[in-house]
Amino acid sequence: MNVLLLAAVLQTSIVSATADSYTAAHKEINKTGRPMIVLVGADWCPACVEMKNQVIPQVQRRGLLRKVAFAVVNLDRQKKLGRELTGGGPIPQVIMFRKTSDGWRRRKLIGGQSVQAVSTFIEEGIQLDRETKKSDPDKNAKPAPKPKKAA
Repeated sequence: MNVLLLAAVLQTSIVSATADSYTAAHKEINKTGRPMIVLVGADWCPACVEMKNQVIPQVQRRGLLRKVAFAVVNLDRQKKLGRELTGGGPIPQVIMFRKTSDGWRRRKLIGGQSVQAVSTFIEEGIQLDRETKKSDPDKNAKPAPKPKKAA
């Protein structure tokens, strides 16, 4: 029982350590040019909780989150930002923003995903970022919303 409790605490701390605030991640993409990954979910959503507590820690152990700016947005606590990011669509969503010479590009995964699916999504996005292809199907995507100051 103690081993299970310790494992749960470690997984939560891994996500907390990597789940920089959206504001910090947004600043990082503007400073470094790295892609930004945002996990949008809610505490009441079982798939969101699984993504946050099980999938993302495993993706982090693979080293992929070191290559991007990463943030978690809780739709219950950050409703306006969450809706803007998801377009009011279903959750969980894993969204990647990357800046190119032609403007911002956006890709997303909707729904609960496996570790492999999220890893592949991030790897493909990083590769696209490196290649800076001119023929990008997401050409008209919006940039990552700017963080708002708390009122």
